[in-house]
Amino acid sequence: MSEGMKELHVSSDRVTAVYLVETPYSLERAAEVIAGEQSTGTFTAVPGETARLKELHGARIERIEPQGESAQPSLPGAKLPAGHDGSYNRGLISVSFPLHNFGPSIPNLMSAVAGNLYELQELSGLRLMDLELPQAFADRYPGPKFGIAGTRRLAGVYDRPILGTIVKPSIGLAMEDLQQLVGDMALAGMDFIKDDELNANPPYAPLAVKVKAVMEAVERAADKTGRKLMYAFNITGDIEEMRRHHEVVVEAGGSCVMVSIMSIGLAGLAHLSSYSEVPIHGHRNQWGLMTRSPLLGMEFTAFQKLCRLAGADHLHVNGLNSKFYESNESVVRSIQACAAPLLGGYETMPVVSSAQWAGSAPATYEAIRSVDVMHLAGGGMLAHPDGPAAGFQSMKLGWEAAVQGIGLNEYALKHPALKRAIEKYGRS
Repeated sequence: MSEGMKELHVSSDRVTAVYLVETPYSLERAAEVIAGEQSTGTFTAVPGETARLKELHGARIERIEPQGESAQPSLPGAKLPAGHDGSYNRGLISVSFPLHNFGPSIPNLMSAVAGNLYELQELSGLRLMDLELPQAFADRYPGPKFGIAGTRRLAGVYDRPILGTIVKPSIGLAMEDLQQLVGDMALAGMDFIKDDELNANPPYAPLAVKVKAVMEAVERAADKTGRKLMYAFNITGDIEEMRRHHEVVVEAGGSCVMVSIMSIGLAGLAHLSSYSEVPIHGHRNQWGLMTRSPLLGMEFTAFQKLCRLAGADHLHVNGLNSKFYESNESVVRSIQACAAPLLGGYETMPVVSSAQWAGSAPATYEAIRSVDVMHLAGGGMLAHPDGPAAGFQSMKLGWEAAVQGIGLNEYALKHPALKRAIEKYGRS
């Protein structure tokens, strides 16, 4: 045994990962392969894999729960055992890893709990469903600086959802048009506007120019209303570029920055969080490539924990009856996951978006029974027949009806902005 191994302080802390597995082998065999591959083992025994090393560093199978069988493999490339009967076993497998294998490091955690697992021939399907993390991660990663409470304080919105819109068309507007839109929405009382994920710092509209135009409109409106609209500037970019653009936003008086988490990575998000002076609006575009296949990738329950640790103050969760593939049940689970306790804190505001309008409010409230969400509507506000300001008013009215338990059509009888929204979007 090496001197380093002798001096190792063995911690009792462990990380537990829960996987949904499909395999042509037994679930017990699959669990052994997963535990070995991601800790002390490889495809064959090696001299250094001693009993002592396994005791100190070996992953441990905690639980196996059979979930039935499939007649077909979900993924290509699985190796079949001799005498395979044509069935593929499915089940939940919980494996725990000693924290001292990788320490409280999100990047190295991901190498341990995901790593090469998705490529193993013994598996015809694998999905990381959940993670249980020890306190050491909370000690290392301070998490969101603002979360729900801090965002409400900055936006000046309490006792209802924070309502907002997205700059559309997605590719952006000419600066004078953007400035006009922001000014009009701020005067109408809008809570929040964000850049689209497609529009960060393109050559045709540099972020510094956009920040100047937007903040001039925000400040002019605030002088009249006494209330400052929150605008999330998309600063997605390389590490040093994000720092520069964060400074541009803060120096101009901006109150929010936005990043595409899958583009900058969890380490990039944690780095931004280490110096950010304003809330971080976390967009999850590209998330579908991680989750759309039911036997591949990752469940949002696990992903959102990592995002919260890394410092996301807001996190997109899709919306009910949206334009995307995700089921309403999955969206509700995502919203609830963001609200679930994590290491004693780490509040993150779930952001409901995608083909939303005033008529989305009743179903959303019925499903979650909470107003602690940010509800965004792009076309659902901007394309309102009477203009974006009326679109914003219709969203407020939709939520008023939902919380009071009044039918949308009934509430619309006394509220023209809501009535016109129903006529336009026709999904009441």
